[in-house]
Amino acid sequence: MRDHVPILPLPLREGVGGRGLRQQPTPPSPQPPPARGGGVWGGGAFGIGPALLVAPLALYMVAFYALPLASMLLRSIDDPTWTLDNFRRLAGDGVFLDVFWITLRTALIVTAGTLLLGYPVALALSRLRGGAATLVLTLVLLPFWTSVLVRSYAWMVLLGRHGLINEFLIAVGVLASPLRMLNTSFAVYIAMIHILLPYMILPIASVLRQIDAALLRAASGLGAPPWRVFVQVVLPLSMPGVAAGVLLVFVLSLGFYITPALVGGPHDLMLSMLIAQQVDLLNWPYAACLSAALLATTLLLILLAQRLPGVRDVLRSATR
Repeated sequence: MRDHVPILPLPLREGVGGRGLRQQPTPPSPQPPPARGGGVWGGGAFGIGPALLVAPLALYMVAFYALPLASMLLRSIDDPTWTLDNFRRLAGDGVFLDVFWITLRTALIVTAGTLLLGYPVALALSRLRGGAATLVLTLVLLPFWTSVLVRSYAWMVLLGRHGLINEFLIAVGVLASPLRMLNTSFAVYIAMIHILLPYMILPIASVLRQIDAALLRAASGLGAPPWRVFVQVVLPLSMPGVAAGVLLVFVLSLGFYITPALVGGPHDLMLSMLIAQQVDLLNWPYAACLSAALLATTLLLILLAQRLPGVRDVLRSATR
């Protein structure tokens, strides 16, 4: 006799060998319990945990930055009484207009110099890979590792009448007597370009690295020479990085103080230097008025530049 083996019924799918049979329901998979939003570290948009983490920094910024800044701005209109005469006098103040023009001219020349020197470096940095890219990036970031004061003193040593540059040119027979390079506008431009060059290179290199290489290959495949590929493809796509670098360098140049004070001359008086002179003379209302004018100019430039396409994203990626 054959052994009797019981046959257990198997669940059949409807339409595949089991027409008319009821499909067995699939048991639901266990779901994780919903997150609770109660307590101090409550989640969602109304959790106060992130607010508590940011509170120490917010208090620090309010106490040591916002309140002194507001006090400085109030001095321009309430010292000795509430009045706007300090700002009205700026329009006809010849000293302020001359110094403001010198500041704008210096910022424009320094920005143009950093752009001309920094764009080729940023282009090379975007195309290099491996150790070569690391070496170039290290050379670009090297000025950040040294104080601005030390770098300014270094330029004083280089550009002095008996500095390294004059001594070298006299030794090789190019000059018979030393040139006057220190305490001139030329010294201010050279030193500021050297200090602010990384702020131009990094945003441009960040944008150039994001350009799709397929676009360059496509342009070359269509018969465009390398210079035309650069002019019609690379340069237009890098304009947001150029705009961001120009904004950073120009704004930083407007408030530069140490370098123009050390290597510049009497004809290179910047607005920040004029503010420092008025503070030394205890002319607080006029110094506060000058500071407010410089702050308003800077904020206006930033607001206008951020309206350009792609500039805000580049600034965010450059500061990460």
